[in-house]
Amino acid sequence: MEIKVLSADIATLPVKAIIVNLFEGVTQPSGATGAVDQALGGAISRLIAEGEIKGKLSEVTLLHTLGKIPPQRVAVVGLGKAQELTLDRVRGATAEVCRALRRVGATQVATIVHGAGQGSTDPNQAAQAVVEGALLGLYTFRRHLTKEAEHKEMEELTLVERDSDKLSALERGVARGRVLAEAAIFARDMVNEPANYMTPTIMADRAQEMARAEGLECTVLDREDMQRLGMGALLAVAQGSHQPPRFIILRYRGEGAEGKPLGFIGKGITFDSGGISLKPSEGMAEMKSDMAGGAAVVAAMRAIARLKPKVIVTGLVPCTENLPGGAAQKPGDVLKALNGKTVEVVNTDAEGRLILSDALSYAVREGIGPLVDLATLTGACQVALGKIRSGAFTNNQEFLARVIKAAEDAGEKLWQLPMDEEYKEDNKSRVADIKNAGSRWGGAITAAQFLAEFVGDTPWVHLDIAGTAMTDKDRGYLVNGATGVGVRSLVHLALSYEKGRS
Repeated sequence: MEIKVLSADIATLPVKAIIVNLFEGVTQPSGATGAVDQALGGAISRLIAEGEIKGKLSEVTLLHTLGKIPPQRVAVVGLGKAQELTLDRVRGATAEVCRALRRVGATQVATIVHGAGQGSTDPNQAAQAVVEGALLGLYTFRRHLTKEAEHKEMEELTLVERDSDKLSALERGVARGRVLAEAAIFARDMVNEPANYMTPTIMADRAQEMARAEGLECTVLDREDMQRLGMGALLAVAQGSHQPPRFIILRYRGEGAEGKPLGFIGKGITFDSGGISLKPSEGMAEMKSDMAGGAAVVAAMRAIARLKPKVIVTGLVPCTENLPGGAAQKPGDVLKALNGKTVEVVNTDAEGRLILSDALSYAVREGIGPLVDLATLTGACQVALGKIRSGAFTNNQEFLARVIKAAEDAGEKLWQLPMDEEYKEDNKSRVADIKNAGSRWGGAITAAQFLAEFVGDTPWVHLDIAGTAMTDKDRGYLVNGATGVGVRSLVHLALSYEKGRS
């Protein structure tokens, strides 16, 4: 979709539709909405008076202009209460109104920049939020569908601002919003692919193609490389599948940047059957999404390469399938991770923490840190937090505060869960240093405690995205399927380090 910025009177543009907005409780529209209302002979005011337009958040009302102004339709989108306006509400409302316009075939659309100048929402940020909302909200995954779509896709979106002095700020916001949204879409595409189209090898190839295009350094380790390094945990998970494992290493070095690399680590289980500890068949098809953390890391590195911040970032993605083949690891097996710790495997379906243990150990050995890992790790986290917030765990409260701020900037919600020492008791083994699963109680916490064994004193945050990586309905800029969660948070985190670490 082409996105441009224009200084004009939105009511005079010959487009299929224009978008204006209204805050809840407003009885007389003003600004651009008021000007359009006046041009339509007070049609918007009458609908407000009749209670049809209330301005509630993401409420969309479509009006035909019937030749009174050049645009064929006017969409009035509610922004909710003015004092509660946030950038994330702008994203969500923009997504909802864009989908409504797509349904009626509006291929060329112009919009005012929702929220610009409201409180702390400056034009740059508002434009970025509008672009993110539009691109993410209009996302579809049709790669394997042969039937044509019911509606044409939106081809052009114009952000309109009467004050020409604000255009440069809007253009910067549009550029950054596009980079961030397209990165999240890149991740969504990877996660939505069926597992036979997203094997460990294909995922590594996708990362290498991206790296070549964006000027990143990319190294892919194969089974022999992992054996030489001693990645016994990752190799144990991989041994049940005919698909060979891969370990993706992506490196970005901003011009003039110094210091240790910031590290992003993503779980890359391209399909998870549970291994010998087989999952129930119901819902198993969704386990193609068990590489959502890895996809988020690859996509975040893509955006960072395009934005070119003055930072150093390394992305690590261990990739494998988890299948119950004749050579698969068994409950009761003992394996050795890269850092030398021995692990008793009591549940082969607790495989994500195994492959991450080797990735975290590799990061520590290479001097990468602080570290953020993302993983669809535990159903227990989804039970605790549902599908709205990702779980956050840490060994360093100051670093977590920075990660939470980055997530807030991206509109992605986190919730910190505890890491009390007492939870470690559940991970004790009688035959090895640690076992890979505890009891059913506090499962997200004991999984995080397992990972903590492999980071030492390196500042580290673990994000459990089991509940947030996928959604089964459209909600704001999240659409049915993969959400791309974590991508924009990681990018905002990297950008926060551009002026030096605090």
